[in-house]
Amino acid sequence: MIIRSIHCFTVALGAVAVLVSSCGLKRHPYENPITKNTQQPDKVLFDKAVHDIEHSRFEIARLTLNTLINTYDTSEYLAKAKLAIADSWYREGGAHGLAQAEAEYKDFILFYPQMEEAAEAQEKVCDIHFKQMEKADRDSTQARRAEDECRQLVLQFPNSKFVPQAQQRLREIQEMLALSEYMVGMMYHKKGSFPAASNRLQTVADQFPLFSQADDALWNAADAYQRMGDRFENQEADAYARIVKDYPLSSHAGEAKAKLQAMNRSVPAADPAALARMQYELENRSKAGIPSRVFGPFSQHPDVRMAAKAGAPNMEGLKPGIPVSVPNPGVGAPGTTTVGAEVSAAVVSDTSALDKNPDARANPPGQTAVTAAGTPVSGTAAGGNAADATAAAATQPLPTNHIVKQKSKKAKKDKKQQPASPADATPAAATPDANTPVAAPPQP
Repeated sequence: MIIRSIHCFTVALGAVAVLVSSCGLKRHPYENPITKNTQQPDKVLFDKAVHDIEHSRFEIARLTLNTLINTYDTSEYLAKAKLAIADSWYREGGAHGLAQAEAEYKDFILFYPQMEEAAEAQEKVCDIHFKQMEKADRDSTQARRAEDECRQLVLQFPNSKFVPQAQQRLREIQEMLALSEYMVGMMYHKKGSFPAASNRLQTVADQFPLFSQADDALWNAADAYQRMGDRFENQEADAYARIVKDYPLSSHAGEAKAKLQAMNRSVPAADPAALARMQYELENRSKAGIPSRVFGPFSQHPDVRMAAKAGAPNMEGLKPGIPVSVPNPGVGAPGTTTVGAEVSAAVVSDTSALDKNPDARANPPGQTAVTAAGTPVSGTAAGGNAADATAAAATQPLPTNHIVKQKSKKAKKDKKQQPASPADATPAAATPDANTPVAAPPQP
């Protein structure tokens, strides 16, 4: 009975606390008050609005601030009033409130870019999208918006006190973006689409070197290069060398050294700066508590505990890579604009060029032309160039993401056992010959 009474009292106390908070009786101090002690009418209106914001009466506060802006258009508190309107929407929260807050913060930065509060407004915009960021296996729109806004804060306000916090936010956001790309790359790897897998995994390691699983991305990228054929041995060796040099504490470092030695490649020394960074990350990595381990899988927000705590984040954003199996674009003739590996644009002055020159579709660049008699000719003689003829010397075909499925033996056996058509089943002897006389039918 005592335990039950205590439980009921706790529930009742919690309900009272929620009711008091919802009624606006609990005070949440405002971050940007005006400390000037004066009884000017505009200052009185501002203080009243701040008091309403602190007690969660946001609609009343916005009405008061709009009255200040419209009545005292030369007031010294106009900028503070406009920022307070944005803060009221930010505190109100919700999808609508956060969208209105972002618009108000953007207007404040546009009209007052030199004020100290402009950097704070940009930090709030970054935080708006960071709070709406979802997990790596879900929509990444909010994560990319948060990355853009945090990067804008670092670039536009480099001397602000909010820059270190924005850089840490960037590292956490890029941890999620890199994890999303890594998961896509591993999906391609499991399917056997090794060119796509190596492209995704290599892009993750190149553009997000602070990613907590960058060494795993390089290891799987090297495995994909190895499965793609001997012509990609250099890319495979480079991936192993980066693991040894840039991630010396990785679990794959020893295996990467052995792979390099088996390939008769030089084993690089570990980078001291990379070693110190990895040691720092291991010592300062936070551990998940019991609530996080229990309710983490059901939470909409991502877990950013594995994000790096030091190092410069990527300031250029994610750029899609080009698979190494795609041929490099050729160099066009002078005055020609190269569009792709096989397409170029130029001004045609000779109208008879289409009649004299060979058809480019018959002999694509990078392949050896074949005459009508089946004799291969050089790339230059076929309308190409020497570089294309040299590239055509490689006999190994380029890897492809489309795996050709072999027909099973059972399907072939069933095809052989299928009964022939009536026309095919007619024996050859039954077919009348032109020289064989045919008996006349009996007369009735």
